[in-house]
Amino acid sequence: MRYPGQQYGKVAINSMNELVKEFKGIFDPPSPEVEILERLDPHRLPQHIAVIMDGNGRWAEQRHLPRMEGHRAGIAAVRAIVETAARLSIPVLTLYAFSAENWKRPRSEVSQLMRLLKEYIRKELPTIQKNNIRFQTIGRVDVLPSSVRRELKIAEEETQGNGGTRMVIALNYSGRLELVDAFNRLLKDAATYPVDEEDIEKSLYTKGLPEPDLLIRTSGEMRVSNFLLWQIAYAEIYVTEVLWPDFRAGHLLEAIVEFQRRDRRYGGIHFASLQST
Repeated sequence: MRYPGQQYGKVAINSMNELVKEFKGIFDPPSPEVEILERLDPHRLPQHIAVIMDGNGRWAEQRHLPRMEGHRAGIAAVRAIVETAARLSIPVLTLYAFSAENWKRPRSEVSQLMRLLKEYIRKELPTIQKNNIRFQTIGRVDVLPSSVRRELKIAEEETQGNGGTRMVIALNYSGRLELVDAFNRLLKDAATYPVDEEDIEKSLYTKGLPEPDLLIRTSGEMRVSNFLLWQIAYAEIYVTEVLWPDFRAGHLLEAIVEFQRRDRRYGGIHFASLQST
C-alpha cells in the first residue's frame, strides 16, 4: 500500500548544480526562470504532478478566435510542461486532456479535438522517445474513435521500455466512473469481504503509480472537476489565474516552489509543533 509522501522510483536530480545544468540553454541568467529554479530544493521535488488544463476556450474568446484555436495553442503548453517535468526527472505527470463530460460539447468541437489529439501524438512521439518518456493513458479509452485508439496504442507500445518521466494522459476520464469501474472489477474478481483501501487502489486506472502530491489547476477555477478523486486525497492544490495556453515552464517551477513551502502533515502535527505547545 502506498502512503502519502512515499517515494516512487529514483529522482535523478541530486544537487542544485545538476538541476541548473538540466536547463542550461533553456533558461539563462538573468531570466526570472533561473531565479525560480535556484529556489527549488532538488531533494523535495514532487513525485507525481497532476494538471487540470483549463482555460483554452477563454483564451480564444479573449482574442476573438474560434475555440479550437485555444485548444491548438494549448499544445504548446503541453509540450513545455512535459519537457520541463522530464528535465526535472519528475517520475509521473498526469494531464487531464478530455473528460467524460466533454462529450456534451458540440459534435464538431469533439471531432476537432480528436483530430488534434492524433496530430499531437504523431508529431510529438519522436520527441517523447528522445526524452526517454513513457506514454500512458487512463480513462475509458476503449470508446474513443478507432483511429485515435490506434495512435494511442502505437505511442504506448513504442515507449513502454522508457524509464524517464511517465506521461499519463486522462482521456474520456471521470473520477467517479473510475471508482465505478474499480468496484465492478472487484466484484468480477470475486473480491473477499471486507474490501480495504489497497484492494481499491489495485483496481484503479492508476494502479502502480504514486498518488499525486501536487495538483495544479489553471484559469483560476476553484474546483477539482471530477479528476483523480481517490488519488488526490492528500495532494497539495495549486491554482493559478494563468490560462492553460499561456502556462509555461516558469509557471510550473513557481507551482513547485509553492509546493515545497507547504507544511505537509497528513492529519498529524510535527514534533516541533508539539514541543512549542
